[in-house]
Amino acid sequence: MSARGKARKQALDILFETDIRGTSPMTILDTRVSNETDPDFPAIRSFAAELISGVSEHRRKIDELIATYAKGWDMDRLPTVDRNILRLAIFEILWNEAVPDAVAIDEALNLAKELSTDESAGYIHGVLGRISSIKGDLAL
Repeated sequence: MSARGKARKQALDILFETDIRGTSPMTILDTRVSNETDPDFPAIRSFAAELISGVSEHRRKIDELIATYAKGWDMDRLPTVDRNILRLAIFEILWNEAVPDAVAIDEALNLAKELSTDESAGYIHGVLGRISSIKGDLAL
């Protein structure tokens, strides 16, 4: 797994935990013990912090988009892991110009396949594909 892939996984873990506990994601990131023996640790930590900070900063808009385009699902009914995979990917699609949309979507699908269900991956793909296709028309 690439350093960015590891960072996405770390960011997802922290966002998931904060969603369950109702705590601050940046506080958890600061206290999280990671594998500092991993040669990619500084890159992982830096990118994870960027993702967590971005999701936190734009969470209101991200959640609004999920509620709008997650047809048939309330935010509260979405599985916590799926909701946070969507949050990460939407942040990358809309606010991280260094990551192509296709990469953000593919990485989200990999996380969903690893941590959720096959049905979740298909659903997440549909929501992210729709948001990616209309991002030029969105008021951010």
